Amino acid sequence: MNLTSPAFKHNGPIPAHYTCDGKNANPPLAWSGAPKETESFALIMDDPDAPRGTWVHWVLWNIDPSITSIAEHSVPTGAVQGMTSFGRSAYGGPCPPDREHRYFFKLYALDTLVSLPSSATKEKVERMMEGHILAQTELIGLYDRKR
Repeated sequence: MNLTSPAFKHNGPIPAHYTCDGKNANPPLAWSGAPKETESFALIMDDPDAPRGTWVHWVLWNIDPSITSIAEHSVPTGAVQGMTSFGRSAYGGPCPPDREHRYFFKLYALDTLVSLPSSATKEKVERMMEGHILAQTELIGLYDRKR
């Protein structure tokens, strides 16, 4: 599978528009190459460089297998957003307090739907995905508020 964004390149800078310094809108994403057995997709965006440990910016699951992209500032119909480190079930853009951080957008093709409420955390979603991941890919973006 391959995950891309027209807004930034892999290991490239994320435009401020998609961060706390801009509109705080999720960037557009597109993917291809999912296994034909895919029943749903899950997407996790996190920052492993956060001072207090990995910071979760977006958790999204039960994305219909016919969907191959997410538009800017949108959530696919039927998908569920989970709890982030911001304490809400919604996208929260990069907002590093100290230096450049890496933001991992991780896409999973699953052989099942995930039966969890929107209050579920990344950890609960990852546990539910165990044994159901058909393929996975990631896109890394960088952001530094001081640039």
